Amino acid sequence: MTRPTTRPLRADALRNYERLIAAARAAFTELGANAPLDDIAQRAGVGNATLYRHFPTRQALLEAVYRDHIEALCHLGEGLLTAPSPGEGLVVWLRAVVAQGSTDRGVAASLMAAMEATQTDVSWCRGAVFATATALLERAQSAGDIRADVTVRQLLKFVNAIALATEGEPGKCEQADQLLSLLLDGLRA
Repeated sequence: MTRPTTRPLRADALRNYERLIAAARAAFTELGANAPLDDIAQRAGVGNATLYRHFPTRQALLEAVYRDHIEALCHLGEGLLTAPSPGEGLVVWLRAVVAQGSTDRGVAASLMAAMEATQTDVSWCRGAVFATATALLERAQSAGDIRADVTVRQLLKFVNAIALATEGEPGKCEQADQLLSLLLDGLRA
């Protein structure tokens, strides 16, 4: 994984970055999104200052670890904007968001934290996910497939809550799918 930046890093800084990402991914998988940052730095074999130099906040670290996952979800959503059924396109995307979030510990927490970010602290994750979700939701609402009074923020909170609630459960994929089906019944126009 390469660091998304406009200025190149020295070789040792890039190695530290990559070790931090690997250690964080392992810690988030094992302990969840609230894994101690000190533990992540120790696992990576670097000091706390190195961790904070690369990732000034936990959210920045979460987004770096799950960047590929979030970009894949957004890419899927962009492709679904041409689905024959706007409502079904939205449903396919929501199922992918829930599946990703309930399977990979930390993805749902990363998305949920991004949803809570203030307007002055808007992350790339929040912008990308909001743009994708907004386009899919507005298309489904315009087609009359989804209730007009549902906001993108509400929709994302619901699907992230489902993913968070099921990520550590046995049969998490089936539980997440059942909960999402119940939600979708309430969203249909």
